[in-house]
Amino acid sequence: QVQLVESGGGLVQAGGSLRLSCAASGRTFSRYGKAWFRQAPGNEREFVAAISWSSGTTYYADSAKGRFTISRDNAKNTVYLQMDSLKPEDTAVYYCADSRNPVNRYNDYAEYEYWGQGTQVTVSS
Repeated sequence: QVQLVESGGGLVQAGGSLRLSCAASGRTFSRYGKAWFRQAPGNEREFVAAISWSSGTTYYADSAKGRFTISRDNAKNTVYLQMDSLKPEDTAVYYCADSRNPVNRYNDYAEYEYWGQGTQVTVSS
């Protein structure tokens, strides 16, 4: 079983940047999709970005396009989310997710079997 550990969250002012990391342990990442989701208090978990581990193809929510970048380091078994031009509405707990099977809908949380514990991102205005 794979364990996912997120890091890099914190408090930042609007317009600032953060880089989230998601490291896998126990087992290596599968060759399938990895994603970041987020959940703000009172809201449902929502898709942020995803990447195909094998091809590197990326997918973004409209709210993330142009500001966030998802990337992977196969050698380090790590997925990153670079977040720039942060806004107060980006405040949420951010979760890393891993799929052990081919992903059909990258923005669907049901496609992912393993989840990290989450890291808090707070953007002040």
